[in-house]
Amino acid sequence: MTPVIQRSALDDASPVHVVVDDVPVCVVRIKDTIYAVYDTCSHQRWSLSDGGMVWGDSVECSLHGATFNLATGAAETLPATTPIPTFHVNVDGDDVYIDVTNITNGAPIPRH
Repeated sequence: MTPVIQRSALDDASPVHVVVDDVPVCVVRIKDTIYAVYDTCSHQRWSLSDGGMVWGDSVECSLHGATFNLATGAAETLPATTPIPTFHVNVDGDDVYIDVTNITNGAPIPRH
């Protein structure tokens, strides 16, 4: 597996867009924990990392304000009602690996 980003490149609570095996991923570091979620809002096709804000342990979609829990992928606020996939993250030194074949919450990739 190839690292997709360096831990040192992640600012605290600042979403970053990466693509892993053609899957858009939103990566967020909060203190010592790195989260990886599907980088498209389940409400409408909009990138969560593009202008999205992090509030606590959630990322907010900049289009309509829906928020998603970074650990569980759960839709926390309307207009989103469907969770987004969360992915397995492994950190080795400064290298961050994301396995998009391992959806940790079982949520399907949204079909818009």
